[in-house]
Amino acid sequence: MPKNCNFIEKLREVGLRPTKQRVNMCEVLFNREKTFHFTINDLVKMISKKMNEKISLATVYNTVHAFEKKGYLKEISIDSHKSYFDTNISAHHHFFDEDTHELIDCDESDIDKINIRKILQEKNKFC
Repeated sequence: MPKNCNFIEKLREVGLRPTKQRVNMCEVLFNREKTFHFTINDLVKMISKKMNEKISLATVYNTVHAFEKKGYLKEISIDSHKSYFDTNISAHHHFFDEDTHELIDCDESDIDKINIRKILQEKNKFC
């Protein structure tokens, strides 16, 4: 089945009409070898650059949130002002580099287990 048919099906599954702009958005989001993180504004720029045409911020916002609600994307809130979206929907952790503003995937094996209770007990000894 051609990729565009998969994208049209995906758009219909989330209740959106498969317009040319939305199919192009699917191409940017889902037709890549590696998963990636993006903000809504990042995605608008990527789509505009790749497709050589402008796309409405509202179209991108509504489409991304419809995909997130259906489980095709994962939203990662950095703080109350910034959210990233992830095309990798498997269970994994993230590290946010505040210097570069880059969101990095971390596998479960990359994270050491910590003992919060022990840390709090030690901290209370010195208070």
